[in-house]
Amino acid sequence: MAAGGGTVHIPWYATLFRGDKFRLALMEIAPVALRYGATDWQVYRGYDDQYKFLQTATFHDKLDWERYWLGEEFIGWRAEYSSWYQVPVIYGFHELVGKGELGGVHQTAADIL
Repeated sequence: MAAGGGTVHIPWYATLFRGDKFRLALMEIAPVALRYGATDWQVYRGYDDQYKFLQTATFHDKLDWERYWLGEEFIGWRAEYSSWYQVPVIYGFHELVGKGELGGVHQTAADIL
C-alpha cells in the first residue's frame, strides 16, 4: 500500500426490521467507492447479529476516501437512509501492516509497500 493509503472500516448497525433493506441500500453505495479511487470494496453482514454490517474499501490515498465519504452521492445516500441505521457512524482508516494466506508467504509491511 502506498504511503497515505489504507482500508477504511465503516461499522453500520441497521435499525429494527430494516436489516434486509439496509443490506440492499449498502449495495447501492459501496461500489461507488471505485469511482473515487478505491481498489476494492466489501460489505459484510453478521451471522449472529443480522443488523450488524461492516463496509470496507481500500484506497491508495486517504484523500480519495474523504472525497467518497463527503461526496454528493454518499451525503445523499446518508440523508435518504438516515432512519435505517444507528448513529453515530464512526469509521476508521487503517494501514495494512501484515498479511498472510493459507499456502502463501507471510508478508510484512515492507513487502506490501
